[in-house]
Amino acid sequence: MELKSILHYCKYQERCHSEVRNKLYELGFTSVDVERLLTELIATDVVNEERFARAFARGKFRMKQWGREKIKIELKQRKISDYCIKKALTEIDGDEYDAILNKLAAKKLVQLKSDRSELSKKGKLYRYLVQKGYERDIVISVINDHIKKK
Repeated sequence: MELKSILHYCKYQERCHSEVRNKLYELGFTSVDVERLLTELIATDVVNEERFARAFARGKFRMKQWGREKIKIELKQRKISDYCIKKALTEIDGDEYDAILNKLAAKKLVQLKSDRSELSKKGKLYRYLVQKGYERDIVISVINDHIKKK
């Protein structure tokens, strides 16, 4: 019965090794059984870390509009290898990335229009975009471009 539930858990959406391992422990498997089942799931390609990382990066970028840095940190927390993280980040189109970053900056600037101080606006916009996971140097150039336009 538990094997059926772990297969359903893995096939419902992409999972990383650590999520599957935790679920197996939750279901009451011993550590020997957990490692054996996890190896079997990997061998049968039910669980694939690279496929998970790619799907995760695509989803978080498109749905939550996260930047590369935040995606990278989240994948590292899930114990994904550096190789898989690099592969995952290739899923993000550079032009689309820039367009979304500019759209987020413009939208946030509209929200900050009541702020009188230019420095305060820049600071709030910077913190917002960095918190979303965009790289600091790109954020600074986007902010300068948007401030010049005004």
